Amino acid sequence: MNATSDTKKQTLIVSVLVLIALGLLYLIYVLPTWWVSLTAPNYPKEAFPDGVRIEFHMNGVFNGCKKVAKKEISESVALDCVHEMDTINHYVGMYPIAAGGPIERGFSQFLVAFLGVMLLGFMCTRPKIRMAILTLGFAGIAVWMYLTLYGENGFELENEGYVKALVTSLDQEASGEAKEGSSGGGIVEMLRESLEKSGVEIKMPEELKKEEEAKARMSEKEKLIEQLRQTYERDLRKGLVSEPWNGSTFQVMAWHYGKSLGRYFNNQKEIRPMVKKLKIAINVVFWGLIAAMALLIWGARRNGGLLYWLLVLVPMALPVFFVIDYSAWLWWYGHTLNSMGAFSVKPFMPTVFGDGKVAQFATHSYPDKGFFVMLAFSVVLAFAALIRRKQFRASS
Repeated sequence: MNATSDTKKQTLIVSVLVLIALGLLYLIYVLPTWWVSLTAPNYPKEAFPDGVRIEFHMNGVFNGCKKVAKKEISESVALDCVHEMDTINHYVGMYPIAAGGPIERGFSQFLVAFLGVMLLGFMCTRPKIRMAILTLGFAGIAVWMYLTLYGENGFELENEGYVKALVTSLDQEASGEAKEGSSGGGIVEMLRESLEKSGVEIKMPEELKKEEEAKARMSEKEKLIEQLRQTYERDLRKGLVSEPWNGSTFQVMAWHYGKSLGRYFNNQKEIRPMVKKLKIAINVVFWGLIAAMALLIWGARRNGGLLYWLLVLVPMALPVFFVIDYSAWLWWYGHTLNSMGAFSVKPFMPTVFGDGKVAQFATHSYPDKGFFVMLAFSVVLAFAALIRRKQFRASS
């Protein structure tokens, strides 16, 4: 009786800890995980209290600069420090920030959901129910992932933060603002046709009015996607892309990656192979996740064993995975310098943690709120794993 009571109590404690961990996992996704800042004499503290600062989230890189409210400084909007840092970095041949971690950011929502389903499976002590939970959860993610990546207009299934990060990284090139036009007369129509044949987009007042009315009915995410679509279609008219817009995340990711790489260094001989590798990587990661799901479902048929413990050990190691991935991409930035940069520098390793110096700039790289939540997430899961291990040992 006591043993049964202890087992029920341990199951309850593990369940509560896992539910807490799931709540922390959501916070990890929405909070900034790491921040980087550049400071220099030409960025005085009065105007740039945090320097040129950017914040890394799971789904993108966002502006870390805040609007300065002082009598002697008047700012209607905060400086776009993602663009500012890209501008600084490109002088030494570094690719834009958006060129790093395209797979991680594009798959972020699926990876977080994947970890969540793993934890739900770990929480369950009955193998048959655990297999059912994993099967249903992973099947849902697989369908969602396929429709998002390869389905027509699948990009609409991406989260708003990721979409916003893509638009921002292009310096909001597709503003969605309509060009002025005028109507009336055959001469105007002839001029319009001539300009359109030359690749210049012309819109008449009635068309603009309809577009504005349609735009007013859009959600914020729909407006952002429309901005990307307009930019893509301008590239299509210029012959920079060959396929018409289908709105799949696969298409958007590949196009955006190539556009980011070529933003300052538009050498297509270098860019095309990199885009081709990204396309291959997207397919490999997609099928790799499907294979991992199948393996975990197969391993869930019994309590204990390596595959069972992976359900908690993989999520527990999230801070380690993040630091390794972050460090690897910093190495890539510092060792993949484009020869078209204004200054020639030797390959270098940017600062992962702490303070460093590059030319006249001081660099600062530190964990943000999300990383500390990530550490708490790991600690909570460690306690859950220890209790579950003790529970299995007692019942064996």
